[in-house]
Amino acid sequence: MNKEELLKAYKDTFGEEGKDVFFSPGRINVIGEHTDYNGGHVFPAAISLGVYGVYGPREDNKIRLYSGNVDGDIVEFDLDDSSVEKDDRFWTNYFKGMLTYLKQREDGNKINHGFNLYIKATLPSGSGLSSSAAIEMLMGIILKDEFDLDVDRPTLARLGQRTENEFVGLNSGIMDQFACIMGKKDSAIFLDCNTMEYEYKPLKLGDYEIIIMSTNKAHTLADSAYNDRVAECGDALKKLQTKLDIKALGELDEDTFDEYSYLINDETELKRARHAVSENQRTIRATKAMEANDLEKLGRLIDASHVSLHYDYEVTGKELDTLAESSWKQPGVLGARMIGGGFGGSAIAIVRKDKAEEFKKNVGKAYRDAIGYDASFYDAEIVDGTKRI
Repeated sequence: MNKEELLKAYKDTFGEEGKDVFFSPGRINVIGEHTDYNGGHVFPAAISLGVYGVYGPREDNKIRLYSGNVDGDIVEFDLDDSSVEKDDRFWTNYFKGMLTYLKQREDGNKINHGFNLYIKATLPSGSGLSSSAAIEMLMGIILKDEFDLDVDRPTLARLGQRTENEFVGLNSGIMDQFACIMGKKDSAIFLDCNTMEYEYKPLKLGDYEIIIMSTNKAHTLADSAYNDRVAECGDALKKLQTKLDIKALGELDEDTFDEYSYLINDETELKRARHAVSENQRTIRATKAMEANDLEKLGRLIDASHVSLHYDYEVTGKELDTLAESSWKQPGVLGARMIGGGFGGSAIAIVRKDKAEEFKKNVGKAYRDAIGYDASFYDAEIVDGTKRI
C-alpha cells in the first residue's frame, strides 16, 4: 500500500486528515524456533509484509481504532482504560497493552491526549509471521515519536513481550518483537535471548531466495498448546538445576544435556528440552555455515530443525509437515521448515530463483491434494524495522 491510499482510508474512516503514517514489519525466522523463551539463539529477519498505521491526534482523551482488515465498527476506549478486551475486540489488546505499559513509565505522563489510529495489515491473518508483535511495535514507535518518549527500541521490544505475557496471556519470548523493531534491510539478527547480545549478519543467499508458504490454517497461539510447551521446558529446567548451575536450557550444549538428561526422567519433558538444546546449537552452526557461504549445510540444518519440531516438540501438524516434506522433494531446494509457534501458520523454503515458480506450482498441488484447500506463497523481501514512512 502507498502512503496516499492509507491517508485516504484514514480520512474516509475518521472524517479528517491523518497526521503521520507508520509501518511495522512481520518477521520470518531462518532458524531457532521455540528457543527464545528457553534462553537460546534465534536468527530472524523483518519482512516487507506487515502492518501500516495512520495516526491523527485528538483533543480529548479518547482512543479510536479502526482496522481495515476486520469487518466492524471503530473501537473506542478511554486513554486510561487498561481493561483487557474480549471476543471480537480482542485484537485491540496489543495496542492497549503497549499504551498501558508506556504510560506507567517515568515520562508516561507525556501521553496526555487521545488519538485516532487507522490500521491496515498486509500480513496474512493467522500466518505465524508475527502480526501481534508487528502491532505492538507499531504502537510503541507511534507513541515514542508522537509523544517524544525517551525509550529505546530494545526496551519497546521488552514491553511488547510483556504485553503478550501479562496482558494477552501468552508466555512467549522476545524474538518476534525484537525482529520487528530491530530489523535491518537484507540482514538477519543473530540474537542471544539469554543475554540480549545481538549482531546483524547479511542474508547472502546468492542464486537462492526465501519463499514463505502459508498453510492458510489460522492459529491463535494463546489458545494453543504453546503455553504447555513453555511449562514443559520450565519443568525440565528445574530438574536439571538440581545438579547444574544454569538459568536457561540455552546455556547447555548437547553433550552436557546428554550427560545430565537422566535428571529429567519424563518422556515428554525430555523431548521438549532436547529440542530446545539441539535447536539452539543448530542455530549457532547455521549462522556459521552462512558466514562460510556453505548454503547446503545451512539447508540441512533448516531441515533438521523441522524434524526436531515435529518429533521432539510436536508443534507441526499435517499442514506444516505437508509443506516442508513436499518442499524437500523439489529441485533447487536447499531446505524448508515450519516457522513461528506452529499448529498452523507458515513455513519457509530456500529455493533457487530459477526454480521458484516450478516450486510453488508443485508444492501447491501437493498441498491441495493432501489438505483439500490451497496454500499461499509469498516472496520475502528483508526490510528495516518499524518506522515512520
